[in-house]
This record gives sequence, structure tokens and C-alpha cells, in this order.
Amino acid sequence: MSSYVFSVQSPEGFEATVRAVTDALKQEGFGVLTTIDVQATLESKLGVEQRPYVILGACNPHLAHQALQADPDIGALLPCNVVVREDADGRVHVVFMDPQAVLGMVARPEIETLGGEVRSRLQRVADSLHG
Repeated sequence: MSSYVFSVQSPEGFEATVRAVTDALKQEGFGVLTTIDVQATLESKLGVEQRPYVILGACNPHLAHQALQADPDIGALLPCNVVVREDADGRVHVVFMDPQAVLGMVARPEIETLGGEVRSRLQRVADSLHG
């Protein structure tokens, strides 16, 4: 796995996992600002068949506000993307952008601290998916 993401395999099906991730994000103070259905987009734009694949743009307004106060350009690194995807064998994976790694690029202590807080919250979301 790459250094900018962390992931978990879901014991549920695709749609149930999307709902579970969305609910768990809410429990950690995140809302889903965007939902990109990659499968539908590739089908409609390119005629390409793709396994179910959704990108959720998750944002915790309180933490995002703190980050924007520290660095107005940080918005280029927001929101935190969470991918729910299904493999050919039906296994469902949830892949989280690692905000600690991504925000660490800014190299400012207050941003790195926020990245750690967001990472902890997203890790709890991942942990909740194990059932």
C-alpha cells in the first residue's frame, strides 16, 4: 500500500459499505460533500465497464476551518477522499486518503497536528467497518 493512503476490506457488499462509511464518517464529525460515481461516469463518457467505484469527498467543517485559518491555500488539499471499490471477486475495499501524509507536505506544525487529528478520526471510521 502506498504512503498516502490506508485501507480496510469490508465484510459487507458495496452499497452497504457506502452507507456504513457515510454513517461512520458522520459519527466522527464529517459530512460527505461530494459523491463521484466513477463506474457511472466511465460508462457514460467512455463506454467503459468498471466495477463499482465511488469517491466520497469527506469534510469535517471544524477541522477544515482550523486548517484554512492556518493556511488559506490548504483548500487545494481538501476534502479528504474516501474510495469505496469492488474487486472482480466481489471483495469491497475502503481506501482513505491519509491526511497526515498529505498535510505533512505543508511542513507547518499546526497543519501537521490537524493532519494527525483527521487521520485518527478516519482510522476510527476504518476500524468501525470491521464489524
